[in-house]
Amino acid sequence: MKSSRVNLLVAGGVLSLTNFMAAGAAAKFPSPEHMPAQPGPSSHSFKPDQDFVEALARNDAAGLGRLLEDDFTWTDAQGRTLDKTRVLATMPLPALGDENQVDEQDFVDKKIAIHRVQRGNTYVLRVWVKHGMAWRVLAYQEVSTSVAPPQTDSGSGECENPCKTVPFTPRTDAEREVIESYQAVERAVTAHDSAAWGSHIANDFFAVTSNSDRPLDKQTRMAGLDHQKQGGIAPFPLSSARMFQYGDTMVMISQQQPANGKALHVTRIWVKQQKTWLEIFSYQTTIQ
Repeated sequence: MKSSRVNLLVAGGVLSLTNFMAAGAAAKFPSPEHMPAQPGPSSHSFKPDQDFVEALARNDAAGLGRLLEDDFTWTDAQGRTLDKTRVLATMPLPALGDENQVDEQDFVDKKIAIHRVQRGNTYVLRVWVKHGMAWRVLAYQEVSTSVAPPQTDSGSGECENPCKTVPFTPRTDAEREVIESYQAVERAVTAHDSAAWGSHIANDFFAVTSNSDRPLDKQTRMAGLDHQKQGGIAPFPLSSARMFQYGDTMVMISQQQPANGKALHVTRIWVKQQKTWLEIFSYQTTIQ
């Protein structure tokens, strides 16, 4: 089992299908460049996550229920999303089972922990949040990358939603700042402006989508934008979004619907660094 743990010290838009075509993206989690690694972590070193995996393996709804946030959602590899009540009633089977022989990373802050695991072409994200002394899981999401080459979805470059307007009303200044950063990312994609895109993205950015055969890091994504100067990129309008803030970390859970093709369920993690919200993780599951 390969694992690592780092402190979450720093932290776009939906990445259109063409955006994942650049070669060279790592097949596994990239090693953070500036975050200090800490010894010994795995899903079994972060006790709440170990309890979560074991409760599912035992089909223990009562034990699992004690670990779930009231706003908890479970999104499987088919894009089906269940709330807490439905999860406890049905006890869905996790894509990675007991999670033996997985690659994994934990990003832990005082109020939030991001646990990521991967085996083969299946990636799982779990977002943990802390209330008092208790950790609760807010979101679980599976992404299975495609074995087929990524499709293309070209557009005219015109982008109203999400570049200019979105169907989301911020409740706080932080939510307003995050949605503005998100829209700036989308505008940069439409303009093929890798520098503008990169200014809103953490150096440790990692994205994975079920519309591609590989994950993506910041460097590869920027190179892909530079290589797409001649073609249009179709926007992915925002259908709905929810935000959850924990200190300088924002969890953005949304659905986006392209003009052509299937909708996506997307979880993004943003972290505020030097007064700027940066996107660090993006997990995108096609809704079948």
